[in-house]
Amino acid sequence: MTAISACRGCGSAELKQFLDLGETPLADALVTDAIVSEPSLEERFPLAVAFCPVCALVQITEDVEPTKLFVDNYLYFSSFSDHLLRHSREHALNLIATRGLDADSLVVELASNDGYLLKNFVDEGVPVVGFDPAPDQAEAANRIGVPTRAEFFGLEAAKALRAEGKAADVIIANNVMAHIPDPNDFVAGMAHLLADDGLITVENPSVWDLVDRVAFDTIYHEHFFYHSCTSVKNLVERHGLHLNHVEYFPDLHGGTNRWHIGHRDDPSPHVLERLAAEHEAGLDDFEFFANFGGKVDTLRRDLLDLLGALKAEGKTIAAYGAAAKGATMVNATGIGTELVDYVVDRNVHKQGRFMPGTHQPIVDPAILVDDPPDALLLLAWNFASEIMAQQSEYADNGGRFIVPVPSPELI
Repeated sequence: MTAISACRGCGSAELKQFLDLGETPLADALVTDAIVSEPSLEERFPLAVAFCPVCALVQITEDVEPTKLFVDNYLYFSSFSDHLLRHSREHALNLIATRGLDADSLVVELASNDGYLLKNFVDEGVPVVGFDPAPDQAEAANRIGVPTRAEFFGLEAAKALRAEGKAADVIIANNVMAHIPDPNDFVAGMAHLLADDGLITVENPSVWDLVDRVAFDTIYHEHFFYHSCTSVKNLVERHGLHLNHVEYFPDLHGGTNRWHIGHRDDPSPHVLERLAAEHEAGLDDFEFFANFGGKVDTLRRDLLDLLGALKAEGKTIAAYGAAAKGATMVNATGIGTELVDYVVDRNVHKQGRFMPGTHQPIVDPAILVDDPPDALLLLAWNFASEIMAQQSEYADNGGRFIVPVPSPELI
């Protein structure tokens, strides 16, 4: 664990901390029986967040080694989310149509996971290259015909691909620009690899939504950064790139921006409006974030009160979604097995393990039919609509859902 003394983006030493969630385990480090039997073996790390008043980049204040985060303990497979699959396919097909992509093009995805997105290009005859350091996910992608390099992406990786005579017509970086400890190396790599008239699209949850929705569980060690349009503009311009457009998806991951970036400076009216709106709201000023910690404390207290009241009535409670955000929620709030008995998840790679820190067993969602709890805490609340639709039989049989964010609600 390494404490940072300066902004990872611009190098400023003026970082201002606004939230401290204490020491938590790694959110994706789902544990085995051995750790449950000997909890002292489980590592915990400080988790606090700060704002840079110079470049507006929000970031955690201490680093965990990337290989520990994304190689040793990473069990996230994108293909288990129907919503994400639909969203990604629409994006891919739109890029093929609007950019005129064909057999002579090249699409590169950074953090391509199990090939869930690039497969859409492969099916249409468009050449692709994926980068993902997680070995199981890279192997899964290669198995379905999506060429994937099991390595971290940065400037050196971009130079190696360029040396093979390849330039990217499109670079896609979904939910990764928050995950890399050196954003300048990452963006420099994209700038080097991108063709002169190429397009970069970057998706990440919006820090504006994170604050407005009190989505503190989006904060964990795997997320080094929390981006706004303002911070992205400042970051990419440092490497000769320009923020030219932004799309907003309010129902994806609790509010997601898709930034369009290129070598040419050609901002759309919409991105100029969003930048102006962020400035007016104060996203480039520490005061916007100053009271966030108090709102988080209120949410955590209210959630504990709700769970405690249900337990006092003799109700049984389980949770849905062994996602990273769920690990932050249960650990930072103190939701142990005395409140939530187990967690269900569709991802078969997670079943049979236990939540980090709090050690609820992770089981198949079939239990919601076979032995339904009275209430189901939606740890993956960003997919609440999808989950509730999937679990309509559970609801029809009297099951109730708890949506914890932005304030706990029993549905």
